Amino acid sequence: MPRVCEFFGIAIYLYYHEHGIAHFHARHAGREVSIAIEDLSVLGGSISPRAMGMVIEWAALRRDELRLGWRQARSYKPIDRIEPLG
Repeated sequence: MPRVCEFFGIAIYLYYHEHGIAHFHARHAGREVSIAIEDLSVLGGSISPRAMGMVIEWAALRRDELRLGWRQARSYKPIDRIEPLG
């Protein structure tokens, strides 16, 4: 499970063995949420509202990189790192 980014104590992951809708995982303070790349909807889990706001802001800015990372993960290729927020 490659960590593609980390900022303000939030870690962002893309998993190689994931299927279905393109998504990423964000972990913060022992909690995790999965978020759809296309519309940034929550697919499962939760993190604090403040952390969630930062994750959504970051993902909106980095959507193209997330799409590329998803394609790389689905092809079992190395996943590029993505620039953090701020």
